Amino acid sequence: MDWLQALLLGLVQGLTEFLPVSSSGHLELGKVILGVETQEDLTFTVVVHGATVLSTIIVFWRELWRLLRGAVRVKLNEETNYLLKIGVSMIPVLFVGIFLEDWVESFFSGNLLFVGSMLLVTAVLLGFAHFFKPGSQGKPVTWFSAFIIGIAQAVATLPGISRSGATISTALLLGTERREAAQFSFLMVLVPIIGANLLKIKDFGEQAAVATGQSTTALPLIIGFIAAFLSGLLACSWMINLVKKGKLIWFAVYCLIIGVIAIIAA
Repeated sequence: MDWLQALLLGLVQGLTEFLPVSSSGHLELGKVILGVETQEDLTFTVVVHGATVLSTIIVFWRELWRLLRGAVRVKLNEETNYLLKIGVSMIPVLFVGIFLEDWVESFFSGNLLFVGSMLLVTAVLLGFAHFFKPGSQGKPVTWFSAFIIGIAQAVATLPGISRSGATISTALLLGTERREAAQFSFLMVLVPIIGANLLKIKDFGEQAAVATGQSTTALPLIIGFIAAFLSGLLACSWMINLVKKGKLIWFAVYCLIIGVIAIIAA
């Protein structure tokens, strides 16, 4: 992987991690277009995902600091409840990671028909969320909605289903206030992404012990990290404003077009 490929893939990762267009699908498409080896480079994957985690932490640092300060009081309060709701939201994806990992990975086989169909599902979800008008100004995330949003995140492990699109749309359909829906969607993914990256680092260490192939050098890793971090900062802030303004319909149209193209190509 050269520096230009790392730059472009880093930009793709940073933007699509937060925009509701399926980052996994776009990364695979980017690798094909740029001629990057189809075998996953675990080092690069860990680096760019770490960059988007860092961008999320920076965008929400005030909220994270408030939650952590409330949690260390070791008593049931608003901050502790919020963190516990995030914990509840992680139960479905944890179940998938433990029991269904091989089944989910079987869908990452370049099946354009499946990916295109899942992009259409994403488009439908975003369309419903755009036209759905709650009766009030919206409500905070409840224990029930946290679990249902968590199920949406677990379903979004399939290629073509946007994680942010599925979780934000589900939250909005459950009547959650718009900014709260975006914030909860981005905060709930921090622990799963960090956990997945730690597992990838472990896998990389095991690979490195037995493999002799080339790995990505330092310069592409640095460029990929910076590109994913800066584009992630932009996309995360942008996405919050788009959700608040109810502009998800344009992403629904985009996913619809790309999904139809993928199905026709299949």
